[in-house]
Amino acid sequence: MPTITLPAWLTGMNGKSLAGPIIIIALLSMMILPLPAMALDVFFTFNIALSILVLLIGLQTAKPLDFLAFPTVLLVTTMLRLSLNVASTRIVLTEGHTGPDAAGKVIEAFGHFLIGGNYTVGIVVFIILTIINFTVVTKGAGRIAEVGARFALDAMPGKQMAIDADLNAGLIGDDVAKRRRAEVGQEAEFYGAMDGASKYVRGDAVAGILVIVINIVGGLIVGIVQHDLAFADAVKNYTLLAIGDGLVAQIPSIIISIAAGVVVSRVANEQDVGTQLTNQLFTNAKALNITAMISGGIGIIPGMPHFAFLGIAAVLGGIAYLLKVTRVQEAKADEVPAEKAENPEASWDDVVPVEMIGLEVGIGLVSLVDLVQGGDLIKRIKSLRKKFAQDVGFLPVPVHIRDNLDLNANRYSIKIKGAEVASGEAHSAQFLAIDSGTVTGILNGVPTVDPAFGLPAVWINSDTRDQAQGMGYTVVDASTVIATHLNHIISIHAAEFLGRQEVQQLLDRLSVDSPKLVEEVVPKVLSLAAVQKVLQNLLAEAVHIRDMRTIMEALSEFAVYTQDANELTVQVRIKLGRVIAQQLYPEGNQIPVVALENQLETLLMTVVQSGGDGSAIEPGLAETLVRLTERAVKQQEANGMTAILLVPGRLRAILSKFLRRTMPSLHVLSHDELPSSKTVRIVNIIGGQ
Repeated sequence: MPTITLPAWLTGMNGKSLAGPIIIIALLSMMILPLPAMALDVFFTFNIALSILVLLIGLQTAKPLDFLAFPTVLLVTTMLRLSLNVASTRIVLTEGHTGPDAAGKVIEAFGHFLIGGNYTVGIVVFIILTIINFTVVTKGAGRIAEVGARFALDAMPGKQMAIDADLNAGLIGDDVAKRRRAEVGQEAEFYGAMDGASKYVRGDAVAGILVIVINIVGGLIVGIVQHDLAFADAVKNYTLLAIGDGLVAQIPSIIISIAAGVVVSRVANEQDVGTQLTNQLFTNAKALNITAMISGGIGIIPGMPHFAFLGIAAVLGGIAYLLKVTRVQEAKADEVPAEKAENPEASWDDVVPVEMIGLEVGIGLVSLVDLVQGGDLIKRIKSLRKKFAQDVGFLPVPVHIRDNLDLNANRYSIKIKGAEVASGEAHSAQFLAIDSGTVTGILNGVPTVDPAFGLPAVWINSDTRDQAQGMGYTVVDASTVIATHLNHIISIHAAEFLGRQEVQQLLDRLSVDSPKLVEEVVPKVLSLAAVQKVLQNLLAEAVHIRDMRTIMEALSEFAVYTQDANELTVQVRIKLGRVIAQQLYPEGNQIPVVALENQLETLLMTVVQSGGDGSAIEPGLAETLVRLTERAVKQQEANGMTAILLVPGRLRAILSKFLRRTMPSLHVLSHDELPSSKTVRIVNIIGGQ
């Protein structure tokens, strides 16, 4: 038996990808090919069910982008109604003389039960539905979509720069940044598509009016001229069919229009429309009580429908009473019993442990951490911890946030182990415009400095944001300012957050893939405390510890010769040389560095050989070394390069410890740590002429 081979383009399609072409072909077929009355009943019923389904999906969406396919759905449902109008018109004109059920039971039911067989009522109802759909719902939804598209396009550059700022601050990763950029573009495209798609529904309303007129006039001509019907019989049959046909198409149309209005008119948050309406309309007991009293007052006026008004007043008053009772019960549940509050016995629960990382905010910044008020600082801090764990190699302890009434309203304080290490000022309703060094103008605002990196900046109002971005400023909100500052502090003090528990968790994770390696080192050769000290030494000099396998292999190799954590750190750094170089200069094979002048290097080597450390350097020499190094570091950073001092291996640890006190951005590397794949370019010499 011969084998039939289908084309590759057809075999590569799945059922979902074929749905689109099949739907379009079916719609075109309904316009061209005659359909029996039974098929019309099925399609009209499907059209009504589809419109209800679309409305319910629109009500359940939390934000417009959750229903990206809606503009296409709007087009398809409109074409479905028009196709059914063409198919039903064909049957009405060809079979209408046989009776009101000529075009199927659905049209007959709408003609009889919804309008009671009264043509005037049917025409009026149809016109009212069309006016509501055309001039109210569709026009309003289209206007909202038009304005939404305009604002989305205007805000796109600012949103893109905000995403870049979050990415540069380490608050989000590349994947999140790509997703947010895609959402910004999709938002503008969605509203633009909705603006155009709403024209389909408006055109459908006009087409519905024309179709019903054509069906009535054409039916009368066909019935009287071709089928010799009496005028009264022709009016009865064809008018009833035309009105039923118009209503059975117009009702799904208005349902779809309502769905469009719901989707484009809602403000994005984490709740669907039903939850939003319930929470915002029926949770204010005071407003419900006032409304109940007004309704009750109207209900006791003579001549008014007492049952309706007094019934509504009773329902609203009951809801308000239940809300009040519920809140009183919740308040009592939170209260401490009086007998327990008076002179309670001391217990271990009164011993409050010191928080590893704490963030205290003034009363004016509470809105930034309050989710009810739309604050996103907590989410940013969670993203910050995740980004830190991905980059550095371990998960820091959670950040405890609380308000502090002793702080000024707009101040915040960052504490480590209960002691303040940094503080700053932020304004929740304003933006910080940071001078990136290439700005083209001066902004009106409150001058300040970026709390994280000390760059000149200005606090500005929201209406000046676009102007600041146009001048080249980096504009961030108050949450980003605090989160960036906190991220900077956590990075500087990373070594303090690596405790025994975190080290044990790192070893447990490594033991899953390399159990023998971990067993060979801990506790056979080194204690957990020794491994912790080595890792802390690396973190103190901003070396990431993600490559725990290489670190443990280096410890396994050299721990048999020495147990000194500083000596082991030297060997681990050499093993991590490629990682360190990649971390400092991720692109290119050439590393620009600062070197010591030969005589200065020889003098420092003499100090080391005599058994001294950084504190043994003669004061005059130490002052000169610091001054010259600071000058070189500023030149490196001014040229956009990472400040790296390249020294012999015996000098590296001493100079790093000595210079890091005043220049935390300086990285001191030894010749042994540079991988062979990188070349060195000396751009400055300390001590040279």
